Amino acid sequence: MKYDVIIVGCGVSGLYSALKIGKNKSILIVCKEDKKSCNSILAQGGICVLRDDTDYEDYFEDTMKAGHYENKKEALDIMIKNSRSVINDLLSLGVRFEKDDKGNLKYTKEAAHSKSRICFHRDITGKEIVETLLENISYYNNINIMEYTTMLDIIVEDNICKGIVAKTQEGKIINIYSKDTILATGGIGGLYKHSTNFSSITGDSIKIAKKHNIKLENLDYVQIHPTSLYKKEPGRHFLISESTRGEGAILIDKEGNRFVDELLPRDKLSKAIREKLKEENSNYVRLSFKNIDKDIIKNRFENIYNTCLKEGYDITEEPIPVVPAQHYFMGGISVDTYSKTSMDHLYAVGETSCTGVHGKNRLASNSLLECFVFAKRASEKIINESR
Repeated sequence: MKYDVIIVGCGVSGLYSALKIGKNKSILIVCKEDKKSCNSILAQGGICVLRDDTDYEDYFEDTMKAGHYENKKEALDIMIKNSRSVINDLLSLGVRFEKDDKGNLKYTKEAAHSKSRICFHRDITGKEIVETLLENISYYNNINIMEYTTMLDIIVEDNICKGIVAKTQEGKIINIYSKDTILATGGIGGLYKHSTNFSSITGDSIKIAKKHNIKLENLDYVQIHPTSLYKKEPGRHFLISESTRGEGAILIDKEGNRFVDELLPRDKLSKAIREKLKEENSNYVRLSFKNIDKDIIKNRFENIYNTCLKEGYDITEEPIPVVPAQHYFMGGISVDTYSKTSMDHLYAVGETSCTGVHGKNRLASNSLLECFVFAKRASEKIINESR
């Protein structure tokens, strides 16, 4: 099997890379599960965008502050300045971001943002984007998707990536050759007992990169999300979007008292919740929606409302138990500003890469934006080098 480009992973960074490479190259997308079992589809809150030129300094500072000023400034500048073109492109592809009566985009706010700058589709933004990208990909005859296929290794000659070794659904081991390979396999959440990630997200690209001495970076930078729905059983926790707190939901202790600023950066808020859990000798704190209008809850947060109902909680009437859980990986395969790794013809995009834009802690809703901006740049690099 030979292709111009192999993309390993079916999240937004992998799908968008394929669309930006276009119709002039043969492309194979390989995914470990079915094509919708990616972390991208779980994204609730939205995707950040630079509101206008006057917002640049605030947006830059918000991201730097959340990242403990360990962010790579060049990469961050690139991401912010390309955010509006990404949103416009997604709109042209058919993504239904929320708009007001005049047709202008609505923006929401999440923790550590100094203002509202997040585009969203109800509380299922990731699902809306993934399904739209897949629909657009279905029109491309040159893009094939192999589901239930696991990358076992990469094929390397003279520090040049020549493709991947994969295991098919039937258990067959195959070599798939390519001129360029893009790793988009996501983070490491499946390695944790409690995580908001799918269990299949197990850092596959990271392990393979280590084996081949491909440069890795900040492997200890793991983000804990403050509010996942508490459950006793191990496995994926349902995420309660930060945008609920941006719209007025508050965290309360067992006495019903608010005990923290809910819009602190994720690491600081998770720490405050952990301290409260220790103080109360409890397994969870509570998230109250009493300050949010019931109609807003049922429409703006429809997915969260319905999921909690299935778990026995009516969030319009009662608080829900929440607990911090592993959520995101800021480290990964070190890449340049075009997502190129230290190995020739090998790229990494999305959560499996480390562009440096997040620093030590990711600012809410910057992850989807990072995926799109640097997936596009990887695609541009591949196209230009082939010319």
